[in-house]
Amino acid sequence: MISGLRWKPQAAALLGSVGLIWAVSLYGLFVHPGVVSALALVPRSIDGLPGVLGTLLVHGSLGHLAANTPPLLVLGGMVAVRGAAYYLTAALAITVVGGLGLWVVGRDAAHIGASGLIFGLFGFLVARGYYERRWSSIAAALVVVVLYGGMIAGVVPRGGQISWEAHLCGLLAGILCAWSLRRRTGDAGVSR
Repeated sequence: MISGLRWKPQAAALLGSVGLIWAVSLYGLFVHPGVVSALALVPRSIDGLPGVLGTLLVHGSLGHLAANTPPLLVLGGMVAVRGAAYYLTAALAITVVGGLGLWVVGRDAAHIGASGLIFGLFGFLVARGYYERRWSSIAAALVVVVLYGGMIAGVVPRGGQISWEAHLCGLLAGILCAWSLRRRTGDAGVSR
C-alpha cells in the first residue's frame, strides 16, 4: 500500500468538515443571510436548539471564517492522525456537548462560529496527553500548548461580541471527550 493512501480518509474527514463549514458560511454570508440566524445558537430557546450543531457552520464575516480556519486545520489534523472515525467522533462529541453547555449557560445572544470546536480540540489534545500519559499524546499536548496556549485567555468573561461562553463550553467538552475516548494503556498489564 502506498503510504499516501493511508492518510486519505483522515484528510477527507478533516477537509470535508472544514469545507462544509466554508460552504454553509459562504452561503449564509453571500446568498441567503437568513441561514446565519437560523443556525445560530440562542441559549435557553427552543428555536435556538438547532444551533447546538449549526453554530459552527455559520460565521459573521469572511474574516471571522478565515480566522477560524487555520486552528481548525492544525488542531483537527492533530486529532485526525488517529483516524477519520476518531476525528469525526471527537469533533461531533465536542460540538454536541459544548453546544448543549452553551445553550444552558450562554448569555442572551445569537452565538455563531466554530471557535467552540476550536477550543474543544485544544482542550481535547491537552487533556489527552494527561489522561493517556503516552509519549505521543504528551508531545502533541506540548506542541498544542506552545502553538495555541494563548487561546486560554479567550475563556475569560469580557464584553463585546466574542462568545467567551462558547470558548469555555468547548474547552470543557474537549476535556470530557478526551477522558471518554482515552486509550487505556498499561505498564505490566495495569490500565490507567
